[in-house]
Amino acid sequence: MTSTGAEEALRLRKIELPPPPAPKGAYAPVVVHGGEAWVSGMLPLRDGQLLAKGLVGSDVTVERAKEAARLAALNSLSALRSVLGNLDRVERILRVGVFVASAPQFTAQPEVANGASELLVEVFGESGRHARAAIGAARLPLDTPVEVEMVVAVRP
Repeated sequence: MTSTGAEEALRLRKIELPPPPAPKGAYAPVVVHGGEAWVSGMLPLRDGQLLAKGLVGSDVTVERAKEAARLAALNSLSALRSVLGNLDRVERILRVGVFVASAPQFTAQPEVANGASELLVEVFGESGRHARAAIGAARLPLDTPVEVEMVVAVRP
């Protein structure tokens, strides 16, 4: 955890979380069980609109996809806060999965995933440094270029 706590880190960095996204199916955005919170895959939605559409490496630049990964992580934190009540309950970010809709020859998925990872370290300090998978996919829901999921250790 940052020395100031996650909520204070957001305030100091002037990072505003978007409203928590509503699920687009029969699932829970966040499930808390046994000291862990499992955050469902979140998309880079702002005001109900995707930040970008298409495949990274052909339709979407790496920089735009990295920005989309950051926004998807912000949506993840918003969903997490809506369930926990406060992000200061986060003990550690354990694992992040970043799915990247990739053009056939695209191989920079880890660079795209850094958009999410860097945000989490910015907000949670060393407690935000996590295990990660950056996975290329043929297509993702709604033609989004990026989807982010995470597992978080939480305090009672």
